[in-house]
Amino acid sequence: MIKQDLFGKQGYHTMIIAIGSDHRGFNVKQRILNFLSGMGHEVLDMGPGNEDCVDYPDFAFDVANSVSKKQAHRGILICGTGIGMCIAANKVAGVRAAPCHDSITAEMSRRHNDANVLCLSADLLGEELIERMVRIWLETPFEKGRHSRRIEKIEQFENDARTLPNPLSQVMTKKK
Repeated sequence: MIKQDLFGKQGYHTMIIAIGSDHRGFNVKQRILNFLSGMGHEVLDMGPGNEDCVDYPDFAFDVANSVSKKQAHRGILICGTGIGMCIAANKVAGVRAAPCHDSITAEMSRRHNDANVLCLSADLLGEELIERMVRIWLETPFEKGRHSRRIEKIEQFENDARTLPNPLSQVMTKKK
């Protein structure tokens, strides 16, 4: 379980951050790992361990589950475009993954959407921009207010969806 009151070397709130990638995002992941460690954060490297071809959902689910189960405060995922990782991560209850492509989307994903997983493109973003986006994303607080109501609606939908019967299972039983 994560601790809420950790303070890093540079005097700001530090976090436990789970990070994962596919083969295309491996090198960017390694750079972000070093960047996060330098900021004083604890990093959980969820893989992969090399550039061998892998399937992105495996790593997206590992990172998303660590955030959902509160083993990490936040998660970062990297693939070729960031889109595949985002789609997979958002299948995990309690995860609000955002594919960000600049400083503004990184900031607004936190400020208005309380995103807890940042999805990045290894192929389309430069090293300096990635570091700036990660820093902004980690340091930007959720504004709450009217945005809390919207997050609550998403959470309620997730909870309701888990308890509803699957309509397809009813159709399949009628055909038998």
